Amino acid sequence: MQYPVGSPLPPPHQPGHGPALGWSPAAPHPGSPQGPAPVPPPAPGHPTAPRRAPAPQQPAPGSAPHQPVSGPASPPPVPGPGPHPPAAAAPVPDTTGHVPLPPGAPVAVPSVPPAAAAAPDPTTTTLAVLLIGPAGAGKTSVAKYWADHRRVPTAHISLDDVREWVRSGFADPQTGWNEHSEAQYRLARRTCGFSARNFLANGISCILDDAVFPDRPVVGLGGWKRHVGPGLLPVVLLPGLDIVLERNAERSGNRRLTDEEVARIHGRMAGWYGSGLPIIDNSQLGIPETAQLLDEVLSRSIASPPNW
Repeated sequence: MQYPVGSPLPPPHQPGHGPALGWSPAAPHPGSPQGPAPVPPPAPGHPTAPRRAPAPQQPAPGSAPHQPVSGPASPPPVPGPGPHPPAAAAPVPDTTGHVPLPPGAPVAVPSVPPAAAAAPDPTTTTLAVLLIGPAGAGKTSVAKYWADHRRVPTAHISLDDVREWVRSGFADPQTGWNEHSEAQYRLARRTCGFSARNFLANGISCILDDAVFPDRPVVGLGGWKRHVGPGLLPVVLLPGLDIVLERNAERSGNRRLTDEEVARIHGRMAGWYGSGLPIIDNSQLGIPETAQLLDEVLSRSIASPPNW
């Protein structure tokens, strides 16, 4: 019997017999592009009919099953000229890894231009500046303004900000200068120097501010020279005592000092006169005017670096 569509059904399976010869279980559906339907096999007894394979013998009860003897293994198929399987995709590069940065190194002394050439423009040159002054001199305000208004990337690094990273166990010098406050000041200066070298190694100028005393050159200016490099350009910001006292009175928190302490620090800072370092008296200058004067001082320092 044959369905109206599709291929002829196979003859019923007989026990002990293999599948019927000539039956193709994958006959194409009529109308498919695989070609015409297969011709049914000739009836038994026809001259062109193939011989039926003998039925396999059933093993006797209680005997071991017969194991077929395997012939020689056929060679593996040789791949033809057909399409090859797709190659394994290359691993996707890690796009969230760290960005390699040049290592920080000590800052070298700025190169002195020839006499006939113009001095480098301090507003477009990569510089490392140390702004020195007593509490209330306006170091932080001038340093921030100067860094904000440069035409090249510039960072501001404040020693007091880094020193106050220590929260629990902070050694406040106002409660008494001891080995703990001394150690935290040294640690903050070393951290600031490390940060400055990294910024400069990656093309970013920096300005640091600190109250460095001239009577302690080893831990003061000499320490900054070791931490940053000989190319550091120090500038002293030293207004009059009355201006320093007035600005200190506007402070709050642990950055506000007593008038006696401010006067003592200002007197020690006066030792910078005659040291050879450039000094800016900003008693009558605002922040923008002081920053402009700082550029002029730095231009002279680049052309003739101070001997410190």
